[in-house]
This record gives sequence, structure tokens and C-alpha cells, in this order.
Amino acid sequence: MTPNWLYYRIKPIMPAPLRLGIRGWLTRRRRKSVGAIWPILPGSERPPANWPGWPEGKEFAFVLTHDVEGAAGLAKCRQLMEVEKKWGFRSSFNFIPEGEYRVPRDLREELAREGFEVGVHDLEHDGSLYNSQGKFAGKAARINAHLQEWGAAGFRSGFMMHNLDWLHHLKIGYDASTFDTDPFEPQPDGAGTIFPFWKQDRQGGGYVELPYSLPQDSTLFLLLRERTTDIWRAKLDWIAKHGGMALLDTHPDYMAFAGEEPCFRSYPVARYEEFLQYAREQFGGKMWHVLPREMAEFVAPLRLEPPRKPKRICMVTYSYYLADARVTRYAEALAERGDEVDVISLERWEKEKEQAPESKVNVVRLQSRFKKEETSPLSYLLPVLRFFWTSFWWIGREHTRKRYDFLHIHNVPDFLVFTAAYPRLTGAKVILDIHDIVPEFYASKFSGKENSLMQFGLKLVEKLSARFSHHVIMSNHLWLEKYTARTGMEGRCTVFINNVDTRTFRPRARTRQDDKFIVIFPGGLQWHQGLDIAIRAFARVSQEAPRAEFHIYGDGSVKKSLMDLAQELGLNGKVRFFDPVPVRAIAEVMANADLGVVPKRADSFGNEAYSTKIMEFMSLGIPVVVSSTKIDRFYFNDSVVCFFESGNVPALADALLKMIRDQNLREGMARRALEYATQNSWESRKVDYLDLVDSVCAGARGGLNPTSQPQLAKA
Repeated sequence: MTPNWLYYRIKPIMPAPLRLGIRGWLTRRRRKSVGAIWPILPGSERPPANWPGWPEGKEFAFVLTHDVEGAAGLAKCRQLMEVEKKWGFRSSFNFIPEGEYRVPRDLREELAREGFEVGVHDLEHDGSLYNSQGKFAGKAARINAHLQEWGAAGFRSGFMMHNLDWLHHLKIGYDASTFDTDPFEPQPDGAGTIFPFWKQDRQGGGYVELPYSLPQDSTLFLLLRERTTDIWRAKLDWIAKHGGMALLDTHPDYMAFAGEEPCFRSYPVARYEEFLQYAREQFGGKMWHVLPREMAEFVAPLRLEPPRKPKRICMVTYSYYLADARVTRYAEALAERGDEVDVISLERWEKEKEQAPESKVNVVRLQSRFKKEETSPLSYLLPVLRFFWTSFWWIGREHTRKRYDFLHIHNVPDFLVFTAAYPRLTGAKVILDIHDIVPEFYASKFSGKENSLMQFGLKLVEKLSARFSHHVIMSNHLWLEKYTARTGMEGRCTVFINNVDTRTFRPRARTRQDDKFIVIFPGGLQWHQGLDIAIRAFARVSQEAPRAEFHIYGDGSVKKSLMDLAQELGLNGKVRFFDPVPVRAIAEVMANADLGVVPKRADSFGNEAYSTKIMEFMSLGIPVVVSSTKIDRFYFNDSVVCFFESGNVPALADALLKMIRDQNLREGMARRALEYATQNSWESRKVDYLDLVDSVCAGARGGLNPTSQPQLAKA
């Protein structure tokens, strides 16, 4: 079923003035919100790869087509033909083969003699052509019979409905059912280009697609009630400037010729003639004016692939965008290749935009995170629910204005994926990104019991959220088996660990000028991170290495208790706490440290939670002391990090002191770690992520091999 099947069911019984009035009102209302993409779509002027230019050195192409929708239009074809001949133009007339009228053979023959072209317009023009793929195959056989009888090479479907893959059933040289941009059509997804391109089938054959690039006359004069051809002329000037194809679709049905009084469903033919005169006088020797058939004959041997159509993408994250390296990597990779990316996030820094001026990502900060500590499930849930509803309505509004192709939703929590409900119902694809596996994360954060009612509820939400998604990204390999077993998503999950963006995290000259030895931890301050263990260990370190300081950057539920612990141990001035800073700023801070520490607990959620910080330290050339957790033993070994027994305060103190005292050990480990991090950087996986997005958008169910990234434990 097409998205507008109900409209076409009731259309025959709706009075024409009412039908046109409703469509006009909706179109004029929608016009206010589509100015950024209509009548000109930015990016549509990019030519296909290996574009050779137009024949005869012409600057752009000019193609005229007409769709004849009823008997009234059929009666005006000869008059329209004379108007075009007057100004030296020829065009294609597309007729409905099984509609309310029958096309006389003598009219088709006369058009051909005069240098015009005849094409097939749909089959019955009732909006049902694409309702069923099985029925389409039967209709295609009838369309092919008419194509052969008329000697026609081209096809255009009714109402600009299109499915370019199904059209391979037709024996055509070209199709003209798409457009560069037309948000007023029932199926508003356009080709996104003002150039013709080749649509290949699996056997190596195919046809040429000719998107119309000038607004239809019915849209301009009947729906939008324009009284001039200004929009046509401005768009033609723009197309000529960029060397594209200006293809116009008009309808003789809506043209009022001499002696005919214009009414609610017609406009004076003088407007069309005025535009032809403008084109001839302004661009006479510069344009390559041909019939659609001739355009297809020129393009077909070139096998031109269309320029990649930019996707419109939305990300949702209950985090601070500039502090979340995982989200920024994804978003900026998409934006860099030309996609339009919106990110909905929390707000923390008033001048965040100024701190990342080079980013092409549109960051929408809908709310600030609550200042009070999230010490109970309710205090955590309330702001998340507020964020959910705000995001849900924002996405719905923006999707109505300009549809999203793809949404990438980041947990925690899992249910944020349902903010994409409306876009998903209208065809957008959705990926859920599991940063942290929620039932275990919740149990660690709020001391939940494994068999509690709350755990049952969290696992149910986890399963529903996964099933709602088209694909799931996991942040490490250890969670993959557990998650797929609980959700039934086997074959629809892919692992992307937190590969570091080496453009941000790279070795650099130190700017710090002092004799201190700085140990640093940047990240979330939760119990499973084991910062209390590190502070207790540092009580001994500070005695034996008096120049050492421990700097902690971050926020979280245990920050106050950690500050109290440091004061209780007399470590004021030795253990210092700093607010979180954006990703690029924290890279500078970390690069000026001497040693990193990641003291996670192995008897908690942290045992299987991959830490981004380790690879970031490696990429900066900073050695790091790491708790011996299951996840970190899976990805690293003793040659690239200094392990200590998790939860063991004396063992951590010994490891820190060993690294502080042995400069050669630090330098050798940092060198090996840097080499390892470079081999496993974001650059090595970025193309996989982009391919996954394209694969999911194209409707592939499985995506990438979930174990496509090598296990890193062999470093």
C-alpha cells in the first residue's frame, strides 16, 4: 500500500473544488517550513562522478514534458504544440493508456512528424500502481504492451509515485517519475540531483532516470496560487549556473488558451509562453535543448551513478554532546560526508558552539541536567522522562517539516529509542546504540537485586527497545552474546568499541611547566568506576612521591562522597576535583598529565563495561594503570597497560609507584600503546559505521558481521 492509499480511494467522490481547495491549503501551509529545501535543494547541484559535460559544449540542458490527465488536456495538445513550435521548442507528451480517454493514433503520429515525443503516463492514473509488487508485475506487462504499440521509450507514473527498483519490469529507456526536490508531492523523497543518472538492474541492464527540476505548473499556479513565473525563472538561472538539467513537467489540462476563461483549476497559457520566451532569449545558444528520449540516449552509455544523496539524520543522547566522544565521532563522520545531522542532547556549557566552530553538526540542547544528585531511581528517572517527551515532540515536529531518513539513538536509557516512533512509522530507519547494558548498569548504580521486579521490568524494556530498532550497536564484544540472548536480536547487532578519534586524541607537545607528577582520571564518577579505591591508594602514593597529584575530572552520583573521602584522608591539594570539560579540551588536559588511571571494580558492572579512557590515554602517548577486569583483559595485555588486581588498594598503590619511579617503563609502554591505539583507531572503523548506516537505510536486515572487528587481546 502507498502512504496515501486512502486519499485515492475517496478522491473520485470528492468534488474537484473541495479537493483542490484542501490540497492548496495544505501546500501553502507547508511552504512556510520547506524554504530550506524548495525550490532549490542545497547539494543537488553536485554533478555525478566522471561527468563529461553536455554535448556541443552547451552549459546546461533544457527538457520539456507534459502529462495529459484527462480528455480536456487531450483536446489542447495541438494548441500547446503550436505554442512551443513558435519559440523553437519540442517536448514529450505523456498519455494515460487506460484512463478516461483514448489517444487517437493520428495525434500520436502528428506529434512524431512534428518532432515531438510520446510517452506513457502510468496505466490508469488512479494512485494504485505501486500498491502491491505482485500486482505491479501484471500491470507492467500491460504498460509494456502500450510502450511497444506507441513506440515510446519513456514512462512517468501518476502523482509522481516511484519505486525505481520495480521499474526494471518495464521495457523503457528512461523514467521521469522523480524530482530533485518537491516536498509537496504525496511521496516527497526526491532524487536529490539536477542531473540525469543511470538506474542499473542486477543483470547489468537498466534505464535512465530523468528527475524534473523545475516545479510543476499545478504546484505553482493552482496550489500555491503564484501569479508570475518568477520561481521558474529563478530556478532556471540557478540550474544554468551549475550546469544541470532543467526538466519541466506541465499539464495542458490546466492551461487556459484563447477564448477560455481561467478558473480555480486553470491558469493562462500566456505564463507558460512567457517562460519559454525567457528561456529562449536568455539562454538561446547556451542550452542543450533535447527531447527526453535523446537525453536518455546520451546518458545511457555513460552509466552515470547519481551523486550520493545526503541523508537527514537525527541522534538522541542523554549526555553532553561535546563531552561524549562516542556520539561526536558518529555525528561528525556523517556530517563530514555530507549528511545533515541533528543531535539532541543535554546542555551544560553556555558557549559549547563556540568551542567547536568547525563542526557541521546541528546540536540541539533541549534541557539542562538536574543539579541534584541522582541517588535514587526516581531522582534519575524524572529528568530522563522530561528529556524523552521533549525529544519525542521535537523530533515529530522536525520530521513533519523535513523527513528524517535515519535515527541513531544512544542509551542510557534504552527507552529513548521510542522518541523515534513517528519517523519509524513513516519509513525512517532506527539504530539503538548500547553504551551501557541497562539492567546491570542499574543494579550497580542503585544496588538492585538480580531477581527483583525492577530488574524484570528493565529487561522487558530492553527487549522491547531492541525489537523496535532495525539494528543495534553494542559497545563491546562481551555484551554481545548476553544481549542477543535476552532480546532475540541475533544477526542484527554489530560491535563498535569506543575507537578513539586520533584527530582529537593524538600526541602533542606538553604545555605544562612545573615539576609535579600528575596522575589523572577523566570520566563519570559512579561507584563502579572505583575512584574511592584510587583515592585510598593515593594516600600512600603521596607519602612516597610527594610531587605527585591526583586530578579527577568529572561528575556523578559519588562525587561528594569522593571529595569527603579525600578530605578525611588529608589529601586536600593532593587530590583535586575538576568539573567535566568538552572532549577537545579534555584531550589537552590528558596530554599534559604524566600517568592515567582507570580503577574500575571487577565485582560490579565495571567488570564488563569497556572504558574509552584507556584508548584515549594510549592515543595521547600517556601510559595508564588499569584494573584487571574481564573486559580490559579481553582487549589489552601487560605490554600496553599496567594492570593491578581490581579492588586491591595496596596493589594499585604499588602499580602507581612503579610507574612513577620508572621513566623507561613509562616510555616503553606508552610507545607500544600508541602503536596499538593507532592500529585500532576510529579511522580504522569509521567506514564500517558509515557502511552500516547505508546498509540499514537500504533495508538490509543483518548489517555488518558483529565480530568483524578483530579481538584486540593479542596486541
